[in-house]
Amino acid sequence: MTDTAALPPRVLLERWDAQQTAYVAHRELRFQSMLDILRLGLRESFHVLDLACGPGSLSDRILRAFPQARVTAVDYDPVLLRLAGDVLAEYGDRATVVDTDLVRADWAEPLAGERIDAVVSSTALHWLSPSQLLRLYTALADLLPPGAVFLNADHLRYGPGNETLSALSDRHDAEVQRTAFGAGADTWDAWYELAVAQPGMPLLAAERERRFADRPPQPLAPLHFHLSALRTAGFAEVGTVWQYLDDYVVFARR
Repeated sequence: MTDTAALPPRVLLERWDAQQTAYVAHRELRFQSMLDILRLGLRESFHVLDLACGPGSLSDRILRAFPQARVTAVDYDPVLLRLAGDVLAEYGDRATVVDTDLVRADWAEPLAGERIDAVVSSTALHWLSPSQLLRLYTALADLLPPGAVFLNADHLRYGPGNETLSALSDRHDAEVQRTAFGAGADTWDAWYELAVAQPGMPLLAAERERRFADRPPQPLAPLHFHLSALRTAGFAEVGTVWQYLDDYVVFARR
């Protein structure tokens, strides 16, 4: 075992946050806008569903910011789920981690009987194709009660007609990554290598490879697709609450 093995879950999460910040400029401002919407729009005690939660970085922020909140964090990546479970365990029964596949029609079955006040996601739903996104948004509209909110933070790339903005965004991404990596942040590959070196992770890494073997990256759906798909799914109000170049937080109210 190398000297990087057996790191505390919090250390792995901190290094995850550092490498994600290399790929997402102003990531904390993005998160703060989401926390503000939850604070301003919901009562003190609420239940959040975190879609494709990764290692639990957004769930952790929500549980820390709102002591009466509960979070159900779902993902299909067994490596990230293990870390999320370890990190969020300190919140006791306020946090639940669920292994479920958002591509499957029955992904929401583990949530049967639960009232969900808000759904959040961060840098994750771009893995779904446009048709999968529409099915997911339709399922969410069926799951959520009137007044519930949805917040999705992700890169929604500029399309045809915005070539200048697209080029500037790419240039900005390259600058941010150069600075972050120069300051010692892990790349995604380096972070993942560190994570799977932890005790118990190699078998989960093999399972991850099996689960995603037939799921190549999908074409990125632009902002207007997300807004249109949410309206089609049945959300009453859609829009954005934050933007920096091609990075957005999309909002919808059931």
